[in-house]
Amino acid sequence: MPVERTLSIVKPDALSAGHLGEIIAAYEAAGLRVIAATVMRLTPELAEGFYAEHRGKPFFGGLIDFMTSGICMPMVLEGEDAIERVRAIHGATDPADAAPSTIRARFGTQVTRNAVHGSDSLASAAREVAFFFPQLGA
Repeated sequence: MPVERTLSIVKPDALSAGHLGEIIAAYEAAGLRVIAATVMRLTPELAEGFYAEHRGKPFFGGLIDFMTSGICMPMVLEGEDAIERVRAIHGATDPADAAPSTIRARFGTQVTRNAVHGSDSLASAAREVAFFFPQLGA
């Protein structure tokens, strides 16, 4: 299996509820390493830039409002098959559809407040890692 890097964001709902340690523990238990992390409050401009692919969709404004509502923690995870492993750890986007042991089932409250973001492909991982951590290069 290839060693990959992927981006995860612990969203404002999970941070404000005190779930950061449990989320990082889930990644580490799966053999992933945190190689970069920062705690920040996204500005509307940063959030709009990061989620630009969703501009024009009905949920875009609410997503930007939510992601700028409090602090979040973007981080780069590294490990074998990291993109798919993180997606499996996160579970389905809608917490109601997520398997019981996943992060979204445990800590998400609704599809728009689902605790975490994860890259969905090699291309998006490269773009998303570079967005928050340009110093890591390609």
